[in-house]
Amino acid sequence: MINILYLLVGGLVGVSGGILGLGGGTILIPILVYAFNMSQHQAQGTSLAAMIPPIGLLAAIKYYQAGHVNIKIAALIAVGFFIGGYFGGGIAQQVSDPLLKKYFGLFLSAVGMYMFFGK
Repeated sequence: MINILYLLVGGLVGVSGGILGLGGGTILIPILVYAFNMSQHQAQGTSLAAMIPPIGLLAAIKYYQAGHVNIKIAALIAVGFFIGGYFGGGIAQQVSDPLLKKYFGLFLSAVGMYMFFGK
């Protein structure tokens, strides 16, 4: 039964990612923390591991077919993400779980406020 729930959560995150261009950080991590009682570290690590195979491939194909993907920029970002993820993952391991959860919430709040009140 729990496997079906994870599959449904993955579907919800996939649909949200396809529509809004987000998923792992803003939707999946809070679900894993609050619905599945994972620690912040576990949720972030699980989210990153889940994104490795699909990384939005099917949604990206749809955007590409519509002419909305710059392959060169996407490739450069992917390389930066690959290298940056290694260092960011190491830094995150040095932060306590409660503090990491607070940083995560603060970041989401700041981005949300900027997007809501910005241009």
